[in-house]
Amino acid sequence: MITHEDLREIQARSLKMQGWIREQTFSPEKVKSLRRFSSWEVSELILGMNQSTFRGRLVADPTLPAGKVEPEGRQRWFSLEEVNTLRRKIKVKGKTLMPARPKGRAFRSAIANFKGGAGKSTVALHFAHAAALDGYRVLVVDFDPQATLSHSMGLTDVSEEQTVWGIMARDLVRETDRMNAAPVAAESGTALPRRSIPDSVRGLGLQELRILDFIRPTNWPTIDIIPSCANAAFVEFASAQYRHLNPEWSFFAAVSRYLDQLPDDEWDLIFFDCPPAIGYQSMNAVFAADMLCIPSGPGYWEYDSTTSFIGQLSEALEDLSAGFEGAFPTGKMTLPKTFQDIRFLLTRFESGNDLHRAMYEAFGKVFGDKLAKHPIESTRAVEQSNRFLSSVYEIDYRDMTRETWRRARATFDQAWAEYHATLLPAWRTLSEEEAQGNSPAA
Repeated sequence: MITHEDLREIQARSLKMQGWIREQTFSPEKVKSLRRFSSWEVSELILGMNQSTFRGRLVADPTLPAGKVEPEGRQRWFSLEEVNTLRRKIKVKGKTLMPARPKGRAFRSAIANFKGGAGKSTVALHFAHAAALDGYRVLVVDFDPQATLSHSMGLTDVSEEQTVWGIMARDLVRETDRMNAAPVAAESGTALPRRSIPDSVRGLGLQELRILDFIRPTNWPTIDIIPSCANAAFVEFASAQYRHLNPEWSFFAAVSRYLDQLPDDEWDLIFFDCPPAIGYQSMNAVFAADMLCIPSGPGYWEYDSTTSFIGQLSEALEDLSAGFEGAFPTGKMTLPKTFQDIRFLLTRFESGNDLHRAMYEAFGKVFGDKLAKHPIESTRAVEQSNRFLSSVYEIDYRDMTRETWRRARATFDQAWAEYHATLLPAWRTLSEEEAQGNSPAA
């Protein structure tokens, strides 16, 4: 017979192995650090310049970062901070290398689908890294209790109070207090006594935390994260209890309200990595999102799961609109929930696989121009990056053949460039609407 004590023992053994893997993957201190980028990468792949032109700029302007030359090497290697300094100072044909950034708040993208293994965390990780290399300041929010994205960002010591659960519990107390302090205690007119929030929740003191207390730096200097952890898995059970404590609490807007409090100019892009289910966490993610990215593997069962996800998401959003109509408290989002756009992205795609090509055509017939033209291809380098909890951008191309690495990077570069090209006009529209005082609308 297997008991919970046996399961705990198995977990303890697994945690020891997990620590050993991190030590081999990151460093003896188990701290993940970001590598430097070669002058070839910086010039051609990041800044989009001819390498000889780039070298000429460095020689002509001694105030530019010169990078470091490794022992017994001739190539210069630059930190991301140095790359961003180069981006700010160098102009090509009179044009800045800084990325386009509409005024107003950061643009939010949710990477979501039902099915586990669809590539949500992989896409979120690579999009965040690609955006950072483009010069954007990025915030990622890990809604998934599996915490794959958090681990990939180098965070392993996270308490549940610092996760999305903490944000939701903080919101519950603050919203209930707001309702209690109003002339009419609750939107429905029903009094909500202070004792409706038990000491087990209020006593945690989460309502006293500042908005930035939930955000942690990563090994990338321009990427921050609201992390997750395995202990946050109970959030679905806790949220059901919280709704019982205060039925008028708009639970699905907790994260959106939190993000509304962030400084507009602190980050440019926000990416949500969603759990493989529709629940309290995922509903918070999609409600706070301006745009949806739905990854899917190229098989029939993944197509079937994606179809179910869209249907159930539609029903859930419709139910929220009906259940909370006229009682929406605060926040920039409104009911019914709308998105600026939606994109479907095939992952683990093999161009030489007849089934994959057939499924791509099937996706295209259904989703039309909402289907990304550049799927994420399955390559050996991509598999290796997943194994070491890293993105292709973090892997040193000298660890394999340059062509193998470049092919893997190209698949994410193309996917990100296409998504970014769709995101920018949606971001501009959002910026204009919010500047005019209108609620976001698709």
